[in-house]
Amino acid sequence: MELTLVISLLCLLFAIAFKLWRQPKQPKNNLPPGPAGLPIMGHIHLIQNPIHERLQKLSQTYGPVMSLRFGSRFVVVVSSPSAAEECFSKNDIILANRPPFLNGKYLNYNFTTVAAANYGDHWRNLRRLGCIEIFSATRLKSFLDIRKDEVTRLVGRLHQASKHGFEKVELRTMLLDETFNVIMRMMAGKRYYGEGVDDVKEAEEFKQHMQEYSKYTKATNLSDLFPILQLIDLGGLRKGMTSLSKKMDMFLQGLVEEHRGDKTCRNTMISHLLALQESQP
Repeated sequence: MELTLVISLLCLLFAIAFKLWRQPKQPKNNLPPGPAGLPIMGHIHLIQNPIHERLQKLSQTYGPVMSLRFGSRFVVVVSSPSAAEECFSKNDIILANRPPFLNGKYLNYNFTTVAAANYGDHWRNLRRLGCIEIFSATRLKSFLDIRKDEVTRLVGRLHQASKHGFEKVELRTMLLDETFNVIMRMMAGKRYYGEGVDDVKEAEEFKQHMQEYSKYTKATNLSDLFPILQLIDLGGLRKGMTSLSKKMDMFLQGLVEEHRGDKTCRNTMISHLLALQESQP
């Protein structure tokens, strides 16, 4: 079965290559300068760690605005303050959309969340809700006690670690714990990290979801650069993202239902959005 699939894929690749070879040459787009790329692969072979240093060396050769190609994806690299300002202030709407990557489809409700949606009416409506109902100055001020409490807990952990003298601590883990706790207490009123978590089992489930989510979103997948690989689900990415999406959806739905069943007035984002849903369905 696998051999047949590989042979079929190779035949398809040869057919595409033959078709592209027989097509008449089209005039190139007016792209910024860039290094010569390999067939199919593009410039993937030029990108090595540390990536920022590699891009900086390429920009010294080809200028502050250069074009690269990673598989089927064209990329414009901007490395000067003036060009970056022009991209993100004068032409921000033109450059607002994001590539249709797999994680946007399976982990962001088919590109409908504010992090993955294309610029348009839907995105503007989500942004309006975020600015007015979630991140407004009044709303954030109402969560001030939560932030103060988490900072106090962090200072307490540092004091506990160094009460017998100077002690080396890993601040990154502590700051991540504090950040996640602030976000989740503002959103759902629960602590999931560090000491004094509200529900150990639920906290472990949340941490596992976050670890999986990070694994699928922190790096670009080959299937995003070569869409034809999505036909064979390379590395089981589609299956894994679909499974994680269902688990996260059930987890978040559980938080929503818990707030729906709670008759007390809780100062959480979920409670505020549920109240808003009743007044503006």
